[in-house]
Amino acid sequence: MKKLIKYFSLAVAVFLATALVISLFYIRFVYQALVIDNEKNFSPLAVRLIDKLTHRQPVPTIVPKLEETIQILEGWTSRDIGQYFERQGKWPSEEFLKVAGFPQVDYRRNKELPALPALPDWSDKFIFLADKPKYYGLEGYLFPDTYRIYASSTVADVIAKMLENFDNKLTDKMRSDIKKQGESIYNIITMASIIEKEAPIDYQTGDNRDARIISGIFWNRLEIGQGLQSDATLSYIFGDNNIQHSSRELEVDSPYNTYKYRGLPPGPICNPGILAIEAAIYPLATDYYYFLTTPGKNEVIYAHTYEEHKKNKAQYLN
Repeated sequence: MKKLIKYFSLAVAVFLATALVISLFYIRFVYQALVIDNEKNFSPLAVRLIDKLTHRQPVPTIVPKLEETIQILEGWTSRDIGQYFERQGKWPSEEFLKVAGFPQVDYRRNKELPALPALPDWSDKFIFLADKPKYYGLEGYLFPDTYRIYASSTVADVIAKMLENFDNKLTDKMRSDIKKQGESIYNIITMASIIEKEAPIDYQTGDNRDARIISGIFWNRLEIGQGLQSDATLSYIFGDNNIQHSSRELEVDSPYNTYKYRGLPPGPICNPGILAIEAAIYPLATDYYYFLTTPGKNEVIYAHTYEEHKKNKAQYLN
């Protein structure tokens, strides 16, 4: 008899448990059909009441970050980029330059320029900046390209994006070839920035032949101790786009004046694109020592001697 009662009790427990599971399932089904599937038809008050009775947490609203496109052109200076962002309504130009570094400023003289903030050091994150003097800004390394950025990005966020792009574009082979030539990345980028301003480069077709010839001319001049005599460096000083400068301007006392001082200028004079960088690394050997570009940079006229160059200037520029 006791065994019978035990089995009966067990059977009742199983039956009740099964009935409970079926009931819960049915209730859930009815709740899904009557409430959840029709919730959009309920008033906000009814929805809040359901949430309260069921202890349901409201589903958080996920708002995607707004993005926008920026375009940095080959040959722009840091100041050009700052002014671009100001025109776009992103940041004042000065705010950008406080992080990127002011052009032509030697930050070792910061004691004489107390208004300047300390220059951020990015070399710990980007190894290609290791040979860049820490007392100059990022001119030359703000890689020109089209970028997608968050609307909420800071100046530092955007600069980091440009430096990451530079890091990706400067390949291991290019770095290895620079090292084999006994050059530094900094010198190459400085030369590339002059080439970018002096040579016609077609970034649509990838044509940089003239840039590579001009690169060879500049490297030849450095090798024999001749001044680079680049009007692009004077334009960097004066903030103009003149292909020629006056005799008075040629005498301006600036370390960026390659008419007055031999060798490379202290640093890049713009932010060169990849074709100008390639031209600086891989110059074409010729026996030219002089060149000029016609107005509009449509054609390059080369010369072997200074006398020949003077005749070209009289014919094409005067």
